[in-house]
Parts: sequence; structure tokens; C-alpha cells
Amino acid sequence: MYLDWTYIVLVLPAVLFAMWASSRVNSTFAKYKNTRNVRGLTGAQAARWVLDRNGLTNVPIEHIQGSLTDHYDPSANVVRLSDDVYGSTSTAAIGVACHEVGHAIQHATNYLPVKIRTAIVPITNIGAKISIPLIILGLLLASMGEIFIIMAYVGCACFGLSTVFQLVTLPTEFNASNRALRTIEETNLLQGEEFKQAKQVLSAAAMTYVAALAVSLAQLLRFLIIVGGRRRN
Repeated sequence: MYLDWTYIVLVLPAVLFAMWASSRVNSTFAKYKNTRNVRGLTGAQAARWVLDRNGLTNVPIEHIQGSLTDHYDPSANVVRLSDDVYGSTSTAAIGVACHEVGHAIQHATNYLPVKIRTAIVPITNIGAKISIPLIILGLLLASMGEIFIIMAYVGCACFGLSTVFQLVTLPTEFNASNRALRTIEETNLLQGEEFKQAKQVLSAAAMTYVAALAVSLAQLLRFLIIVGGRRRN
């Protein structure tokens, strides 16, 4: 029986970390999604307040179905909030709503990591589609010539674009959360224990992006080790 030690040693720990991070954000959100904020503001109302405060009166807020499907759509310049956030008065909902507004503010202020991430999306999507086929084909045909090893390395480079995307995503997400928490605190949307609860939700969410980067880095390193080993053979 063949055991892929590169997967067990490199990728599996990162995957387990990602599973833990996903579970943690869901459990943390669930913990506080029924904790009503004292002011009685809904996620949509809080988002509107923060947008208007930052001069983004032209950015609409829409309701979208699903759980934690909240996002800011830069192409449409709209904040979309999920079932558990749009009409909810929970401290968790306020935190998530303000985080998405943070992305709208980044877009409006030309935050550099956002511009980089947006610019590399097309090439990243292409790289994600062709990376694995190139690596597999290159490895299968490696015995036929050096050109196929080079093909496998090109596949690794294409996969690396996804890693770069994850890397640029980190400061984008952390900055959005910092903007959200700073605005919540400055405007007294949440106070005391309420603020701590929203911060816990956003901190848990941030770890999912750290985990995604870890998985991508581990997989990239695994591919490089496999291709390098085949080249030596």
C-alpha cells in the first residue's frame, strides 16, 4: 500500500487546521447570534450607519439567502448580508455587517491589497484551472524528456498564483475587521461585553483565511517536492 508522506506531513495538518478554523467561526457565531445588542440595531441598520458615516451613501445593502454568505461585491458596489445578519439584532450580526462595510471602505479608498487582489483574480482563475493538469501530465511524461519536468514546474507556478491570492487576502480581511471594530467602538454601536463578542466573531473568521493560506502553502510545497523528486530520478 502506497502512503503519500508529503501529504500526511505537509498538507494534512493544514487541512485539520482549516477544519478547526471553520468549526470555530461557526460555533462562535452560533454562540452570539441570539445575543441582542442593547440599541436594537439590525445588521443592515448598522451597516447603513457605518456606510453613511464614511460618505458611502451610494452603496446599497441587499439581503442574500444562506448562512454566513455575507460579502461586498466590488463589481456592483453593493454590500450583501445573509439571513442571519441582515435583519438580526445580535452582536455577532453587527460585527459581520460592519466587516463587510470595511471592504466597501477599502474599495472606496483604493486600499492597495484590494487593488492587487482584484488585478490578479483573472490570472489566478486561469492558473487554478490548468495547474493540476500540467503537474500530472508533466509527471506522467517526465521519463520522455526534461521538457515535461519543466511543464510540471509551470503547473506549480500556476498553482502558486492561488497561494499569492491567499497571501494578499490576509491583510485585506484583517484590515476590514480592524476598520469594523474601530468604527463600532468609536460610534458606540456596541459597548462593553457586546464589543468583545463581536470581536470574538471577527477574530474567529480571520483564522479561516490564515488556514486557507496554510493549506495552499503546504500543497504548493508538496507539489514542488514531488516534481523535484521525479526530476532527480
